[in-house]
Amino acid sequence: MTAPFEPVTAVLVIPALAAALLVALPGYRLTATLNVIATFLTFLAAVSLFFGRPQPTSYLLVDDLNNVFIVLTTFVGFTTSVFSASYIGHELEIGRLTPRFLRFYHAMYQLLMFAMNLALVANNIGLIWVAIELATLTTVLMVGIYRTHEALEAAWKYFILGSVGIALALFGTILVYMAARPVLGEGLDAMVWTVLITRASAFDPALLNVAFVFLLLGYGTKVGLAPLHAWLPDAHAEGPTPISAVLSGLLLNVALYALLRFKMLLALNPAALAPGPLMVTMGLISLVFAAFMLYRRRDIKRMFAYSSIEHMGIITFAFGMGGPLANFAGLLHMTMHSLTKSAIFFAVGHIAQVKGTQRIADMGGLTETNPVLGWGLVLGVVAIAGLPPLGIF
Repeated sequence: MTAPFEPVTAVLVIPALAAALLVALPGYRLTATLNVIATFLTFLAAVSLFFGRPQPTSYLLVDDLNNVFIVLTTFVGFTTSVFSASYIGHELEIGRLTPRFLRFYHAMYQLLMFAMNLALVANNIGLIWVAIELATLTTVLMVGIYRTHEALEAAWKYFILGSVGIALALFGTILVYMAARPVLGEGLDAMVWTVLITRASAFDPALLNVAFVFLLLGYGTKVGLAPLHAWLPDAHAEGPTPISAVLSGLLLNVALYALLRFKMLLALNPAALAPGPLMVTMGLISLVFAAFMLYRRRDIKRMFAYSSIEHMGIITFAFGMGGPLANFAGLLHMTMHSLTKSAIFFAVGHIAQVKGTQRIADMGGLTETNPVLGWGLVLGVVAIAGLPPLGIF
């Protein structure tokens, strides 16, 4: 068992306890402050994993791959909580949100952080699925928080398509278990990733092939890969901007991380199909599709949602190529995209509040009327476009 105060435990316990506490606390200012404190403490716990990793257990694992994901997730979670405090506070002031609608907002935010962190540190393929399902359900509720017709429609679309995707991923997970059971026997070992990876070459390749197709379609829906992306633009455009930042900057990464774990299993079985070409194909389709869909977008959040589809396609393409250089490129691009896209949504959120609209045509003159926001958005667009010398380049 993991010691109670090890960092990997803290990464899970802090948001879980914070969620339970925030449910019971009234008042927006108090809960917003505690939300920021909890995410900051979680980030500190995640950073400490660089200096000492616990031994893997049947349920928890920290290695070179998920360490990067954990720190990135907790950092963007922290910065988004800071942005959210002022953004949602303004929405309350202008009456777009009411205290009743926000009753569980910060508790759900911490529950989302818990779910994403759990998916990243889980050493059990079933637990990964459960965590991503929990993250999906939590974000569905947060996307529909405005209770407008458009927001509720976006939330329902996200719920339905996300449920289909997560069901496909569940079926793929079950098939992996079935492939492992003849080799590892019934029970927990056939679902523990560190055990699976040592015996993957002996698994039934036919079952692994079918499993990966379902996993690619299932988790690919959560990644937002075309043509499985239909929920993503609406969820970004109609949900609160902090949740748009979390969706683009974090949740898409978590689903891709789950897919990478299964890709590694197939790569170790010489008789199984090569997962790389499938990921490369999906990545290229997403890249080309999103590039065309970016043309003449009128809603700025919807435009950056398609940008996320494009970049997740590039990242999936890189990981599909495989090899040390391509994997490093995928991790670097993912990190830069998360940091840049979340910062863009921070700027977009404040700009939309200043201008009272998300229509791109109505946002002219920002560099003169509000230079900080205007030039901040310009810098973000330059960065996300991949121009040198910025990170995505």
